[in-house]
Amino acid sequence: MLELSGLSKRFGSLKALDDLSLSLDRGEIVGFVGANGAGKSTTMRIVMGVLAADSGAVTWKGAPVDAAIRRTIGYMPEERGLYPRMKVAEQLLYLARLHGLSASAAKTAANQWTERLGLEERRGDEVQSLSLGNQQRVQLAAALVSDPELLILDEPFSGLDPVAVDVMSQVLLERAAAGVPTLFSSHQLDVVERLCDRVVIIRSGRLVADGTIPELQATEAPRWRVVVEPAAGSAPAQAATLNLPAPTVELDDAGRLVITAAGTDEQELLRTAQGLGRVRELGPVRHRLTEIFRDVLTTPSREGAADTNETKETH
Repeated sequence: MLELSGLSKRFGSLKALDDLSLSLDRGEIVGFVGANGAGKSTTMRIVMGVLAADSGAVTWKGAPVDAAIRRTIGYMPEERGLYPRMKVAEQLLYLARLHGLSASAAKTAANQWTERLGLEERRGDEVQSLSLGNQQRVQLAAALVSDPELLILDEPFSGLDPVAVDVMSQVLLERAAAGVPTLFSSHQLDVVERLCDRVVIIRSGRLVADGTIPELQATEAPRWRVVVEPAAGSAPAQAATLNLPAPTVELDDAGRLVITAAGTDEQELLRTAQGLGRVRELGPVRHRLTEIFRDVLTTPSREGAADTNETKETH
């Protein structure tokens, strides 16, 4: 549905985006992650027409994204573009009307989203009087109030407490179930891992990984965990000297050895562990998105080219 094809953008000598391509399908939630300055906000601003790409194209359902299409997109910018002295309900009504809703439809939508996001008691408050977390909720309501066909959200979970994170996550899942695709950036990788159908990782303006969590996990070296009830005389120090690639060795609360090693055969690990005592558990360890992200950013591109470009997003 949404296609970004070969986007490139320079700010003087600074290359912010380098031939970036990605897509979103109907009802898909895609996490857009990268280090600070990787090009995430620049990409979203190009989709929304705030910036123009030097080259490349952005299409929605096969058509170039223009002003009319952008009216159907719910956008949460990094800068949080709310009017601080407007009351919450007035702000949402105004934004809904800008997107083409009738006065009655705008009022219904504003009431719906303030209630859904726990803001019904704040409808008459000025935005500037709200806590940062509630301002964030208003910003999400502003992105949703026009019943958008697509959501583009830049750091929507920033500054939220766990309850608010859960509320926002549920809203995005509901929108996805209704067929609305979402592209959102976040540094909260646990939320991304839990919520997203797919994750796109960019580095220095280039796409370096794109896939489901299982697909990204499959690119990592296998890692195994074995729990051993040690024989007399066995100790963590002995386990640490075993012929295993970069093992980690700990004692659990029951006094058992817990050994984790990557890049080794499970049978080899089993044989090694049996030399320390009775093996109680052996199984694979699932790579978390945080580990995958760190590996992607600290190793050469998975496309095979070393990437020495360092970019900085403009704000």
